[in-house]
Amino acid sequence: MRLYLAIPSVVVALLFAALGVAAITRGWVLPWNRRHVRRVRLYGWGQLVAAVGLCCQVVFGLVISGIGIRQWGTMTGSVLLVTGLIVMVVGQRLGGKRQVSGTP
Repeated sequence: MRLYLAIPSVVVALLFAALGVAAITRGWVLPWNRRHVRRVRLYGWGQLVAAVGLCCQVVFGLVISGIGIRQWGTMTGSVLLVTGLIVMVVGQRLGGKRQVSGTP
């Protein structure tokens, strides 16, 4: 139906999945994320789960026209997307530099 929105979104999801596979198999992360990522493989799994969730949302939200399956599919995609983002955050380091104060 709305393929002009679905096709670029699926391409972005596939690129995101390719980055996840690169992180899992080779330990490679984009240069601007390297200093933030602590556990590369976990971060890659999070990217893969988020990419699958985005694909589910696109396919069920824009392509499928049945109302019952459309609602369950987009909800499943939302859960997968949020789960992937949580896994990616767990794979990153804590933000900022901690300073230990010498006062008791």
